[in-house]
Parts: sequence; C-alpha cells; structure tokens
Amino acid sequence: MPRSLGLGTHLAREGEAPRPGPAMGSFQLDDFAAGWIGGTASVIVGHPLDTVKTRLQAGANNGSTLSCVRALYRRESVFGFFKGMSFPLASIAIYNSVVFGVFSNTQRFLSQHHGREPEASPRRTLPDLLLASMVAGVVSVGLGAPMDLIKIRLQMQTQPFRAANLSLKPRVATHGEQPAYQGPVHCIATIVRTDGLVGLYRGTSAMLLRDVPGYCLYFIPYVFLSEWITQEACAGPSPCAVWLAGGMAGAISWGTATPMDVVKSRLQADGVHLNKYKGVLDCIYQSYQNEGLKVFFRGITVNAVRGFPMSAAMFLGYELSLQVIRGDHTVTSP
Repeated sequence: MPRSLGLGTHLAREGEAPRPGPAMGSFQLDDFAAGWIGGTASVIVGHPLDTVKTRLQAGANNGSTLSCVRALYRRESVFGFFKGMSFPLASIAIYNSVVFGVFSNTQRFLSQHHGREPEASPRRTLPDLLLASMVAGVVSVGLGAPMDLIKIRLQMQTQPFRAANLSLKPRVATHGEQPAYQGPVHCIATIVRTDGLVGLYRGTSAMLLRDVPGYCLYFIPYVFLSEWITQEACAGPSPCAVWLAGGMAGAISWGTATPMDVVKSRLQADGVHLNKYKGVLDCIYQSYQNEGLKVFFRGITVNAVRGFPMSAAMFLGYELSLQVIRGDHTVTSP
C-alpha cells in the first residue's frame, strides 16, 4: 500500500497561471534528496506502530492492540518496536524518488497528451490524477514488494507462531536462541537460497490489490485537501496545510487498505517458520475459515492512527526540504 511519499507537481488555482515545476535536469537529484529526508522522517515516526500492526495481522492472536504492545515490550523491550527499520531507512530514498518521478512525469505526459494549455486549464483533472496514481501504484509494487517482505520477515522472526493444522506449538526465539535472520542481507540471501529470486516477490498480487487503489486514495485526497485548506490569496499551501492534508490522506488510505494489507502481511510473513498459504485466495480462505470476517480488519486502528503522523511527516519533510534545496520561498503543492 501506499507507503508515504511527497509529490512535486504544482497546483495552480482557478484563473492563475501555473507555477513552473522543476527543470528536468535537476528533477532527479532534487527529488531523491527530498524523498530521502521525507521518507526517513516517515519511517522513524511510523515504524513502531508498523511493527505492532504487522504482529497483529500476521502473528499469533495478540488480542487487542494494547495487549500486543504490552506483549512486545515485555518480551523484547523498546527495541522490539524498531525491528526491521534499518532496511526501510536504507531503501526509502530510492523508493520515494522512483514513485515521485513516475507520478509527476505521468501527470505531465497526460497533460501534454490532452494538448491542454496551462492558461486555459490550470487545474488537473480527476481522471489524470486517478491514472497517474494507478501507474505509480503498479510501478511501486515492483520496487516495494521485496522491501516490505524483508521488513516483515525481520519484524516477525521473534514473534510466536501457531499452525493448528500441523499440530505445532507456538514458538518464539528466546534469548538463548538464534533468530531466523541475522539482518537484512542475511534475510535476502536466505530467501533467495530457499525460494529463488521469485521468493523476494512473495505477496506481490496482494500488494497490487492494496497499493493501486491505496495510492488513488492517498494522492488524490492530498491534492484536493491541500488546495481546499489553502486560502485563495496564498501562492501555495502552508506547512500546516501540508501537514494536515498529508496526515488526513494517510489515514484515509491506510484505513481503507487494511483488508488487503492483512492478506499481504500474512503472505509475506509466511515462511519465517513454515509455509501455510498457496496464494492470495488460499490466504483469504484460510484466514476467514479460522478467524472469521473480523480478521481482515485486524490492525485497522493502528493503520489509521499511524497513517496520519507517518504521512504528515513524509509530505512535510519532502515539501520543506525541496523548498530549501531549490531556494524557494513557498511550499509547493503536488
């Protein structure tokens, strides 16, 4: 699903000439630097709740969110909340710069394809936003699926698991036991050795079903909310508007993506200790048979709650850092 990222296209108001976007020559470098800063901020802010969310969705039954937090802290102290964070921190710059470039360039291509004159139609249309979001969602999965897989495997390797159909008792790595993976590199090597390169893309179908609509409900609300919040007299949205619009967009996107996020998390966590699922449909069927319809809404509170600060930090970090990099004096709007 939608991981948090900023957008660098510029939104002009009715009757106003559009503000010029970044030159193509500086596009990639500026976006990479800004995406790294914003992405790093979002990971630091959102990762502890992301770990709780993953444990709730893919681990043994933890009961409520609060009981999961208590169990995690009791077994692994505060460091348990940051398991698997090094890999997202190292890779988020590449991910965000690619997705940002795909979205903004798709928007530019669509505008040129329609032969749209900036003076005649400064506003972007909903179909253009929708298509650009979908393209960004598809491209992001190719890059993001392995990243999510490694993150979830590292988060889940110390979590108790249960497989009733195999009559296995719950097991968790204790202080005297070696975890399944020694780090991100060892995790990648283990997956490739066991399942081949295709193993890094486990859960891709579920991620597509989560992220394509999820990005639509992420980018589009941000664009229109930031425009709606910003006063007509302002050249661009204020930092407060960026923070609020980004946070609300993140909460909307992550909240609605929860059912398929549960399926994706279970498929990607599957294999840490044993393999239970044959694919998306089998995961949905087994999950429903064993735990009922409510299982697909497990972690929805955590998703919505963490979506706000995580996305707010991403958009604000991106917009402000881009402003500094380009020596601009107004916060840009996607």
